[in-house]
Amino acid sequence: MMRRLGTALFVALAFLAASAASAEESINTLQARQAESVAEYERIAREMVLSKERLQKLDEEIDAVKKDNASLTAALIQAAKTERKLDEDIDAIASRLEVLNLQQDDIRGSLTERRGVLTEVLAALQRMGLNPPPAILVRPEDALASVRSAILLGAVVPELRVETEILMTDLKELTRLTTSIETERAKLQQTVAEQVAEKRRLALLLEEKKRLQAEAEQRMEEERRKAAEMAERAGGLQELIAWLETELASAREAEERRKREEAESAAQAVPEDYRLGQPMPFADRRGRLALPVRGEFGFRFGDQDGTGGTVWGDILRTQSGAIVTAPADGTVLYAGPFRSYGQLLILNAGDGYHIVLAGLDRISVSLGQSVLAGEPIGAMGETRLASIASLKEGNAAPELYVEFRKNGKPVDPGPWWAESLSGRTGNDT
Repeated sequence: MMRRLGTALFVALAFLAASAASAEESINTLQARQAESVAEYERIAREMVLSKERLQKLDEEIDAVKKDNASLTAALIQAAKTERKLDEDIDAIASRLEVLNLQQDDIRGSLTERRGVLTEVLAALQRMGLNPPPAILVRPEDALASVRSAILLGAVVPELRVETEILMTDLKELTRLTTSIETERAKLQQTVAEQVAEKRRLALLLEEKKRLQAEAEQRMEEERRKAAEMAERAGGLQELIAWLETELASAREAEERRKREEAESAAQAVPEDYRLGQPMPFADRRGRLALPVRGEFGFRFGDQDGTGGTVWGDILRTQSGAIVTAPADGTVLYAGPFRSYGQLLILNAGDGYHIVLAGLDRISVSLGQSVLAGEPIGAMGETRLASIASLKEGNAAPELYVEFRKNGKPVDPGPWWAESLSGRTGNDT
């Protein structure tokens, strides 16, 4: 009997020892897997930090390229203005040349009209010669012709000399002006040609900068994709680590329970659960949100819009080109044009809440992107929302429409703004 009891005790002790060894081996295995997961997570975390640094450098490169593009654009605009001014100068010179040519034609026409007088005078001079003979030595009819010629020359030659001198002076001045203007016109044409070449050079530079910017943005997109993959892997590792922590806690708890049963004593050695920090729920952010843009309220939630409808959000009147920021953390669900409202942006703020922003001229975030409160997400344009453009004539300030939704139903944004507003209580049901 005692022998059989001893055998049974031996078997029981062996079983307990085997169970303890198995439990210890299981704990060691879990700890080893946990250590490997933590090491892998830390490696990915370091890589994510490096990726963030690379993204920041790429952002700086893109900003530098954009600044260069802006400078080149300004140079192109100035070149166009200069070329236009040169064209105007050329037109003015051409007009002056046309006037001078008309004057020249008038002078030549006057000379043509006086050709008969000049012909008669020249014929008389030819007849008389340089030394006319005395009147007593010629025939009477020759003497009479000589007297007539002398009278004609005495009357015409002085006037002809004066007019001829004036005409010669005018012709010389016209020739000088024509030569000078032609020289100036040739110089301007050469300048225009140089300006065209410069404009072409600037255009080529701009194309090159755009190409570099596109390459940088492509590298940025690839880097973001890698960062997203690493973040996904990190998230998976975090879940694995949390699961291992839970399994380790369960295994240790079972081991402690077994030890308590064996030693018939209590022991409390429960490890802490692994918990990740959670963001504050959107519902708890009442009275803490900053306005997405600086401005004044034109319409509030529940106001009549003047056309028989109701405004289901807040409308902010702001300045042209004002920067719009995210009022809360969220994920971009939609980003693009929508009817006559300009650019439309919808953010998922979590817990069934959505934020709708309409009236933007430009959106700087993309679909699926996560944004933080205060992060720039776009910019306003120059005109108001089309849906309320007829409410108050004369006010052309850009207007941003902000609507909060809970489970698809509009709610009053007023209680969420940090600024002291109308004091009305919102309904988030």
